Amino acid sequence: MTAFDSIVVGAGQAGPSLAVRLAEAGKKVALVERSLLGGTCVNRGCMPTKALVASARAAHVARRAADWGIAVGGPVTAEMPRITARAQKVASDARGNLQRWLEGVEGVALVQGHARFTAPFTLQVGQEVLTAPQIFLNVGARAVVPDGFEGVPFLTSSSILQITHLPRHLVILGGSYIGLEFAQAYRRFGSAVTVLERGPKLLPREDADISDEIRSILEAEGISVRCGVGDVAASADAGGVTLGFGEGQSVSGSDLLIAVGRRPNTDELGLAMAGIAVDPRGFITVDERLQTNVPGVYALGDCNGRGAFTHTAYNDFEIVAANLLDGEDRRVSERVSGYALYIDPPLGRVGMTEAAARGSGLDVQVSTRPMSRVGRAVEKGETAGFMKVVAERDTGRILGAAILGVEGDEAIHGLLDAMHAGVPQQVLRWAVPIHPTVSELIPTLLQGLR
Repeated sequence: MTAFDSIVVGAGQAGPSLAVRLAEAGKKVALVERSLLGGTCVNRGCMPTKALVASARAAHVARRAADWGIAVGGPVTAEMPRITARAQKVASDARGNLQRWLEGVEGVALVQGHARFTAPFTLQVGQEVLTAPQIFLNVGARAVVPDGFEGVPFLTSSSILQITHLPRHLVILGGSYIGLEFAQAYRRFGSAVTVLERGPKLLPREDADISDEIRSILEAEGISVRCGVGDVAASADAGGVTLGFGEGQSVSGSDLLIAVGRRPNTDELGLAMAGIAVDPRGFITVDERLQTNVPGVYALGDCNGRGAFTHTAYNDFEIVAANLLDGEDRRVSERVSGYALYIDPPLGRVGMTEAAARGSGLDVQVSTRPMSRVGRAVEKGETAGFMKVVAERDTGRILGAAILGVEGDEAIHGLLDAMHAGVPQQVLRWAVPIHPTVSELIPTLLQGLR
């Protein structure tokens, strides 16, 4: 048995930075990783998928080159082996940089293998037994595969990153964030793409106007969208796979991507042996400071159900480090929720939707502005989408915003930062932003609140 001051399980976004901070504070730290350093973001998420999105945008811009007065000779085709290799290199470079950083930190021991509790504060990793009075779980999540797909070939958001062929017809089950990014990317590579969504609209968490506009953007590029399909029945056939739904309806494709959600990697940790509680979905329950029901054990990142993004996982690290090492009292509830959907144009989102704000009984004002009335979008020839902000009438508190349009993932930060600082919309109206940008329309957007 090897004793440590702290054990960090999982080397995703929160784990390595926390391990380093603990070691710098003089603690003897074990960082356990069963697979690849960097977790989902580096290896199966943000970095390789956004590399694919960048390749897809290059193809799209090349096909549209004549719109900007540029001649491109010959057809634009996607060389999938090179596209996949580039995405994998982006991931492997980041992973290598992370490993070199960690190996250079005194006090951090990298332990390869799957960790499992055998008793409170005791973990078995292969043949090693590790113990520490402080344990931090950063074990991430994985793609959900529903029942009924046994014997049917399918891809997940991880395995699709490994393919080097161009699907003739990619059928995507799931019309939410992950599925839609792959839908547009593969359509731009040259695949026929069909999206099947069980619910009545794409992106169930978003306002209907946002969902409808995104559907229009995707359909304008030739993506077939079917919503309200309910349960599906899958079967393999000579051409690939067929999904049946509704009353005698079906769609057949050469490849199937299942993108219906993610589940936490908590079912093989032996949490019961340590008395650590989970909710009905398997997420580790934590308090405002990310401590579990067992004092001294913390859960960070996707596995705690308090955020499903790289930036929220990293913020979990910041909260825990600030509280344990810097004498602060940071809480998860202080975090302003923001995220992006990386279709093109992207959706930048922060705070509450209009529907959520009204459903909470708040007296709200709303303002929208089409991107066709944003000079930067007009100049770039990319006018799809719109901007939207929701504020509380009496206080001027900004409740939420969406920018669906060119550079929306960057421009949203003006509103996110204002919300974090607690600045009412009346103050932000008097900002003097740079022209020509998308952000310059934020004060104008706020002036339209009604």
